[in-house]
Amino acid sequence: MRWLVLYARSRHVPATLTALVISAVGVWALTRDPGEGAGDPRLPVLFLAAGAMAASTGLGGQDLDLDRTAAIRWVPRRAAHVLLAGSVVAAVLLTVRATGGGMVPTAFVVRDSAGLMGLAALGAALAGGQYAWTLPFAWLSLSFIAPPAASTPMGVATWMLLPPGTAAGTWTALTLVTVGTAAYAAAGPKRSR
Repeated sequence: MRWLVLYARSRHVPATLTALVISAVGVWALTRDPGEGAGDPRLPVLFLAAGAMAASTGLGGQDLDLDRTAAIRWVPRRAAHVLLAGSVVAAVLLTVRATGGGMVPTAFVVRDSAGLMGLAALGAALAGGQYAWTLPFAWLSLSFIAPPAASTPMGVATWMLLPPGTAAGTWTALTLVTVGTAAYAAAGPKRSR
């Protein structure tokens, strides 16, 4: 087997892709009627968060000691893993959008997918791969219950639901993807005790 196949299997890529496809079919089924909730960002955000949480399970390897002692450079591979996972999650939702149902703009999907994967990567660096999903889940929960953004702090809190091009949403997502990817690439997943 090639190293890429072994890496994908050790990072639970087949299970993640299965979860993404099942979620995508659910989103497609719920958005087939374009009149119902057209333009409502909650369902696409829920899918993107679920995709980031599914992908976060692969941010921790099977054996962290083996990962840390390997003679390969992990920093670029970890960064590529986070960015590729975010790209796949966004591509799946954009594919669903292309098959019908005018959901949300492409800029919205790209921004939220990047920010959520950065948040998952930060969760892996802070809490380990098995708990990397907790940060996207917690921020998603906060976004759903918070009042509409009337100030910059509320805009940062609800960045996932803001329209594309909103400064608070764009800068929050950019900060999360940059900090999360850099922290995960440099430190890797936290070792669980």
